[in-house]
Amino acid sequence: MTDRPALDASVAAVRTAVRRLLTAARAEGHLDGGDLAVAVSGGADSLALAAGAQHVAASAGLRLHGLVVDHGLQAGSAEVARRAAEQLAGLGLHRVRVLPVEVTGPGGPEAAARRARYAALRSALPTPDALVLLGHTRDDQAETVLLGLGRGSGPRSIAGMRPLDPPLARPLLGVSRATTEAACAALGLVPWSDPHNADPTFTRVRLRTEALPLLEDVLNHGVADALARTAAQLREDCDALDALADDLFAEATRGDTLDVAVLAGAPAALRRRALRGWLRGLGVRQLTDAQLRSVDALVGEWRGQGGVWLPGGLVARRAHGRLCVDPTES
Repeated sequence: MTDRPALDASVAAVRTAVRRLLTAARAEGHLDGGDLAVAVSGGADSLALAAGAQHVAASAGLRLHGLVVDHGLQAGSAEVARRAAEQLAGLGLHRVRVLPVEVTGPGGPEAAARRARYAALRSALPTPDALVLLGHTRDDQAETVLLGLGRGSGPRSIAGMRPLDPPLARPLLGVSRATTEAACAALGLVPWSDPHNADPTFTRVRLRTEALPLLEDVLNHGVADALARTAAQLREDCDALDALADDLFAEATRGDTLDVAVLAGAPAALRRRALRGWLRGLGVRQLTDAQLRSVDALVGEWRGQGGVWLPGGLVARRAHGRLCVDPTES
């Protein structure tokens, strides 16, 4: 009897992570159509993910589609996309597509590329209810948490990326970047190294190459794993608070207005969550923490003050025991 060769530990780790996420997704009613997609840049994370996902999908009776986004931001990007697509085809994916996108709009090239990439992935889903797997790793999650801390934009930003946020799914948030690189080497895959990942003009690159290594040294290692655990704990807390805030919002809603008496009896953390959802529903975008707190003060610190000016030419006011939002007078 011939012994089977031992499965490489890094390959096994990626497959296990994919299997766990797909099991959770099925429990939530996803994957009923049998189609699944994976987004691949050509880097080690997404290539390792594609290989692991193809193995798991084949054993689960799922059809895995490969989606390679070509941002067109660097010379030779079309060739990089072509090579990535060839490797996906070699893995046996059901169908592979290259998606050229145009990167434009506000927020800098990184934010514009993200918007273009996600829009292309959503439009290319094999079925409307399919999931698309993304190759974000534990290291990416740690960087996201640090970015949220630096921006001071509240617990939701520090909670990082969700493993399952349909149609997006991130199986590798508990897997290190070193593991995906080792998996590619074990499988004979040749990843592309994006020059932007070494460009210190990008904040995330400096976090990766300077801040996180320093923290690992000062805090005696394990920082990325600790940040990822913190993000998971915060997501659970935020989800619980958001559910309570939804109940408060439903109780206080009076058409397009909110009943101040109902809001006043709730803790400020729940009030502000309810108020944020209310304002977004009325078309207020890019709401700052200071603006949200000023609207909350119309409930919790009422002194007869005037309205709060909001983005989009709107103003929040308190009148006759209700909060309302009206267009500003021109």
